[in-house]
Amino acid sequence: MLRRLCAEQPESFAFTDANLAWAKVQLTKYPEGRQASGVIALLWRAQEQEGWLSRPALEYVADMLGMDYIRVLEVATFYFMFQLQPVGTVAHFQICGTLSCMITGAEDLMEICKTRINAKPHELSGDGRFSWEEVECLGACTNAPMAQIGKDYYEDLTPESFIALLDEFSDGKEPVPGPQNGRYSCEPSSGLTALTAHESGRTQYNASAQRAVDIGDGIKRIDGTEVPLTSPWQGKAQGKKPAAKPAKKAAAKSASGKKPRTMKAPRKAGADDLKMIKGVGPKMEKMLHDLGFFHFDQVAKWTTDEVRWVDENLQGFKGRASRDSWIDQAKILAEGGETEFSKKVGKGGVY
Repeated sequence: MLRRLCAEQPESFAFTDANLAWAKVQLTKYPEGRQASGVIALLWRAQEQEGWLSRPALEYVADMLGMDYIRVLEVATFYFMFQLQPVGTVAHFQICGTLSCMITGAEDLMEICKTRINAKPHELSGDGRFSWEEVECLGACTNAPMAQIGKDYYEDLTPESFIALLDEFSDGKEPVPGPQNGRYSCEPSSGLTALTAHESGRTQYNASAQRAVDIGDGIKRIDGTEVPLTSPWQGKAQGKKPAAKPAKKAAAKSASGKKPRTMKAPRKAGADDLKMIKGVGPKMEKMLHDLGFFHFDQVAKWTTDEVRWVDENLQGFKGRASRDSWIDQAKILAEGGETEFSKKVGKGGVY
């Protein structure tokens, strides 16, 4: 399959407040300067929120992690779990088409998808509520054929039970996941032959299906309110005010170096496009504006001590100014020249 961004893109993307808080907690798992390690987690959260990954979503995550846009695009296009075009607003059906499922009726399920949803995979139904695709082995071979719908597995499917599932989703219901033929889990279809003494003490559904029913968020988009926003590795909950001692340390650290001369507003001709500097995305540019930097010649005049001050005050992007040699780039741009990066920006070659 050709992996490229959808031709039609939304104007913007932003995490919900709760998802943003969740993302910030995740980044505390990684040492300073290694936040890029969280790229898959944040991309997945963005997809959980919107259903797919748009270009603005990729750029939003890249800016948050201090990564070049192309690096995040490489991750999103490499892993097939990321959807690069819109999926159904209600449900996206992933039909397993590998051996066990294929020989037990997966083709019949896909034919139903072609008839009921769209003749082509990855295309929306007429009302935009559903979409489907064929995927590789999802690891539920004993319960073949099966499909993943949202976050849950629906197993032991037949054409009749799959049509019934489609009807329930269409009616706004959320069918119980797990085996659809009365089987509890993945025991023999004829019934348990061992550990039968434990049947009386088990939950209504198998552990996976029971958890999905208890949580009740199977096909709903994640907005961040479903999971406690805690960071046990730090020994404190997200959102709590830091203790006085760490706050003092942070203040002392941010004060290191010498603050460069700033401006309250850009000159009459308007601010320079600071995104022409490698390492500066839309979010970073706004941050620089908030700090009082609008022009290439301002950056070009920074001293070593001033760069240190800037690096310490780029919240979430510390060290970026020195790492990407902003001064060297800014000197060239301030004189009307071009860098290799600015040439790509001008041609629209930066994603």
